Amino acid sequence: MLLTITNSRYPATDLSFLLHKHPAKVQSVEVMNGKAHVFYPAVSDEKCTCAILLDMDPVGLVRNSDGNSFALDQYVNDRPYVASSFMSSAISKGFSSALNGNCKEKPELVGIPLQLEVQLSVLSIRGGEELLQELFQPLGYEIIATQHPLDPHFPEWGNSRYFTVTLKHSITLQTLLSHLYVLIPVMDNEKHYWVNEEEITKLMNKGKGWLEGHPARETIVHRYLRYQRKLSNEALSAMTVLGDSPVTEKVEKPKLHDLRLQAVADEIARLQVSSVIDLGCGEGRLIKVLLENKQLQRITGMDVSAYSLEVAARRLKLDKMIDSQRKRINLIQGSLTYKDRRLQGYDVAALVEVIEHLDEDRLLILEKNVFNEIQPDTVVLTTPNKEWNITFTEDENKMRHSDHRFEWTRAEFSAWCEHIRDVYKYAYEIKPLGEEIEAVGAPSQMAVFSKQ
Repeated sequence: MLLTITNSRYPATDLSFLLHKHPAKVQSVEVMNGKAHVFYPAVSDEKCTCAILLDMDPVGLVRNSDGNSFALDQYVNDRPYVASSFMSSAISKGFSSALNGNCKEKPELVGIPLQLEVQLSVLSIRGGEELLQELFQPLGYEIIATQHPLDPHFPEWGNSRYFTVTLKHSITLQTLLSHLYVLIPVMDNEKHYWVNEEEITKLMNKGKGWLEGHPARETIVHRYLRYQRKLSNEALSAMTVLGDSPVTEKVEKPKLHDLRLQAVADEIARLQVSSVIDLGCGEGRLIKVLLENKQLQRITGMDVSAYSLEVAARRLKLDKMIDSQRKRINLIQGSLTYKDRRLQGYDVAALVEVIEHLDEDRLLILEKNVFNEIQPDTVVLTTPNKEWNITFTEDENKMRHSDHRFEWTRAEFSAWCEHIRDVYKYAYEIKPLGEEIEAVGAPSQMAVFSKQ
């Protein structure tokens, strides 16, 4: 596990004073089941980079585990290789003075924002880039994330939960380290030790000044405290007293993703059908909205990622549902590029932000499978509008997600819809999704295809 922190505020070597680590020395500290090595790959007045390399003992991890009954999982796992709660412990031990806001040599530096850039070489994010943005964007970070595939030789397997992440911000070093200390295990959604009441104190100390008003603080608290309701309620109650108004009183502008899901759900409700299949359901967000439609008696989610389906099951709380609700839902693993009889027999098929993740040749296979093999009565499909990208970037080639293979203009999407109409005999209607801007349209576009 490798984490680097770079300061480019002159003189950049101020970073070494704040970290209490001499640039000419390699220093190591003991952590549970391993060592954290601190060193400087680059040192100058213009740029200073400090790295912390966490070297874990895989055998030690097994010996000190909680006795996982699945023997293979003890030896074949990602813990030695990805940033997790082990990295938070390394930050706490290796950079304890900086994390606590102490600097002997130059105490005036503690409160000065630096030009900082952090890179996490491999970060486990159970929630994907959407969660990454949800956690760091409100804190003012510029975020660059590259998602890694499960296997580059088998693209149909989809992407993994692992990212290389770069974060940039003009911020004090203490604040940066407190963000990383709390949010790394939140993204990983796991901890290597038992969580008890002491964790509330850690969370309150490290989250002071930023967590109280964070729009995702409930998610952060629940994940950090490993979903222990009593501990979470105690922490949230304390933050409500110390912070601003309660989260339930905050009035926020709906996110584009939520608007998109609601628009698809509303379209399906308008059709008055009894069955729907969400093709590429991911972590079950659309299914959760569809459950409110009482007319739907059969709701199936299909995804290529087994992990995403596990997250969907937890998100939907399938294990706690009453029988009548549970019977409405089915989650299956599969691929849209293979014929599968399980996908047939539904009134509606939904593909929400799916097609842009496929290469052109695989898109052709998908369209044949959906419109020629599965043949639902209605297909509700959404995809980004490339023209809208000009509202946040001047780079005409920049896409909204690192895994997008293409993004279509409104004209290109319309041409593809006409192709579907002519080849597969599906009429279509295109609708904008999100607030429209003159000359560039809405952020996303939705097509509703009806079999003739």
